[in-house]
Amino acid sequence: MSSSESLLSCAINIEWVNRHGVVTRKLSLKSGNLRILRNEHRQMFVEITGGKLAPERLQLKGISVHNKFMNEGKASIKFQDHGCTLFISNAPPGSLLEFLRTIFIKMTGEKTQNKDIPLREQLLSNKQRQFDEISPVTNEEFIKSHKRATKRTETTPSPLSRKRKLSGGESKGAKRLNSALNSFNEALNEEQKRILDVCLSGVNVFFTGSAGTGKSYLLKKIISSLPPDVTVATASTGVAACHIGGITLHQFAGIGNGEATLERAKELVMKPVSAKNWRKCKHLIIDEVSMIDAQFFEKIESVARHVRNNTKPFGGLQLILCGDFFQLPPVKRDIKKNEAIFCFQTPVWKDCVDRTFELTIVHRQSDEGFVKILNSIRIGKVTDEITSVLTSTAKHKIEENGILATRLCSHTNDANVINESRLKALTGESKIFQAQDSDPTSTKHLDQSTPVPGKLILKVGAQVMLLKNINVTNGLVNGARGVIKRFEGELPVVGMRNNKEYVAKPEKWLLKTARGNTISRMQVPLKLAWAFSIHKSQGLTLDCVEMSLARVFEAGQAYVALSRAKSLETLRILDFKSTQVWANQDVVKFYKRLKEEVEMFRVIPLGKKNSFSDLRAKKTAKSINKKLFLDKPLVNIN
Repeated sequence: MSSSESLLSCAINIEWVNRHGVVTRKLSLKSGNLRILRNEHRQMFVEITGGKLAPERLQLKGISVHNKFMNEGKASIKFQDHGCTLFISNAPPGSLLEFLRTIFIKMTGEKTQNKDIPLREQLLSNKQRQFDEISPVTNEEFIKSHKRATKRTETTPSPLSRKRKLSGGESKGAKRLNSALNSFNEALNEEQKRILDVCLSGVNVFFTGSAGTGKSYLLKKIISSLPPDVTVATASTGVAACHIGGITLHQFAGIGNGEATLERAKELVMKPVSAKNWRKCKHLIIDEVSMIDAQFFEKIESVARHVRNNTKPFGGLQLILCGDFFQLPPVKRDIKKNEAIFCFQTPVWKDCVDRTFELTIVHRQSDEGFVKILNSIRIGKVTDEITSVLTSTAKHKIEENGILATRLCSHTNDANVINESRLKALTGESKIFQAQDSDPTSTKHLDQSTPVPGKLILKVGAQVMLLKNINVTNGLVNGARGVIKRFEGELPVVGMRNNKEYVAKPEKWLLKTARGNTISRMQVPLKLAWAFSIHKSQGLTLDCVEMSLARVFEAGQAYVALSRAKSLETLRILDFKSTQVWANQDVVKFYKRLKEEVEMFRVIPLGKKNSFSDLRAKKTAKSINKKLFLDKPLVNIN
C-alpha cells in the first residue's frame, strides 16, 4: 500500500451549520488537498490545505460518509462534532476510493484510537504537539476489515448501519467501499504501472498489446486516476465506450457522423454544448483507436485546435490512445485501393503521440504454447506445426453439462439466424425480458452501446452467455457460458459450465451522453449464445467456443476469433486453413517501428542526463532518429 492512500487532491467545499440548520461559515477550494493525520494521542484528523489557506483540521470521530457517487469523483463526509459537512468533488475516482477506504479501515481497526482525551489529560501530557501522516493500510488490516464487512452484511442492517456511521457498525456505504475496492485493488504488473505513471505525467501516450494483455483493465485504472471533470473517456464503438464508462468519440466530437467537410465540422463544433466540452477537457482518452480511420482522426485533430483556439496538436489536450491495430481495422476504406487507412498513417499521428508502449504479458490464456501460436497468427505467420495443432482441435469434445459450444461467425447476420432458429426449435413457454431504460427516447442508443438487448426472449434449454462480471471467484464472469435450467418466478436460473447455478437478476449498465448526463439500462445480463459474431466478441473470454473461418474477409479477423478462446482444450476449429490467416502489411511495418521505438526509450530514458554528457546524449538521439527515418524526433534530450 502506498502513502498516497492518505492524500487526496480534489475540489473542496465545507459548510458549517448551527443547531438550527443555518449556514454560519463556508470554505471553498477549486483545487485543494486532503490528508489523513494522526496526533500524539493517536486521534485521527482530516487536514484541509490549499492556496493561502491555513491548515484546517477536522477530527474523524462520529462521522457519516455519503459515497454513492464516488465513481464520479464525488463524496461527502459529515462531522457531527464539528457541525460541518465536507463536500469532495473532481477527485480521481481511484484515489477517492482508496482515501475513503483508508478512513474506514483505520477507524474500525482500533477500538481506542479515537477515544475522547480529557482536556486536563491533554494539558498535563508530556507528549509534544504533533500531527503525522497516517501509516499505510496493511494487508492484515484490509483482510480484517473485509471479514467484518462480510460478516455484518449477512444479517439485517442495524439502525446504526443504516445511518452509515463509520465509527459504529458496518454500513451499506462501507459494503460499497469494500465491493468497489475488490475490483479496483488488483495489482498492476510492472509494465502496466510504467504506462500509468507516464499517463499521469501529462505525456501523450499510445499503448497497445495483443488480445488478453489487459489493455481495457489498465485503461480503466488510468481513467480512475485522473480528475473526472476534465477527463473524457471515449471509444470508437458504443459497446467499447460503455465498457470503460465513456461515450463514443463521434458523440464527444460534436461533428455528426464525421462525413461533413472540415469547414462544416468547424461550424458544428462551435455549438455551445460541443464547444464547452472541448474547452473543458484536459485529458482525452480514445479506446479501440485502431477502428478510427485516418480521415476522421485528422478531422477531429483540426477541429480540436480550432475550437480550443490553440495551435498545439489536438489543441493542447493530453491524448491517451489504446488499441491493437492487428485486430479489426476501420470500416472506412480507400476507395481506389479498397484498403483500410489507419490513423497511424497520417502525419497528425506523429505530431500527437509522444510515447508508445506495448503490453506483452497475456492474462487471458495461461498455456504458453497457445500464447505463442496466437502471437504468430497475430502477425500473419502460420507454420506447418501451428496448422497441425489448430486442425487437430476439430476433434475436441468441449460440451459439458448440457452446454454447447458457441459458434463464432464472421458475419453478424449468420449469428442472428442461428440463434433465432435454435430458440424457435425449443419446446416450452417463452419468457420475455424487457429492459428498463431510464430514458425511453434513448432506447436505440442503448441498443447500440450496451451488450444486452432491449428485448430478450428465453426458453428452458436456451444456450446463453453472461455479459457482466458478477462474481469472479465463482466463475460468473463476462463471457461465461450456461444454459437455462428453469425459471424461478420471473428470473431465469442458469446452469453454468462449472456445474454451478446462477439466478440471473437484472443488472444496470450506465452510459454517458455528450451533455454529461448519465442514462442507464436494467436487464438480465444474458444473451443467446448458440452463435456470436467475431466483431461483437471483442473483449470477451470464451470458455467453450467453436468456429468456422472459411468466410473471414478482413485482416486480423481470424486472430480476433482465435484469441477469444481461454485455452486450446476449450476450442474447436472446424475447417482451419493457413490461407484464412493474414495481417495487414502496413500494420506489420508500424509495429516493427514501434518495437524499435520502445527499445530506444529503454536505452535512453528521458530526463536521465547523468547517463551521458549532454553533447553525447544529443548526438545519440540524432543518430537514432536518422536511423529510423523519422520526420518527428523519436528521442528528445533537453
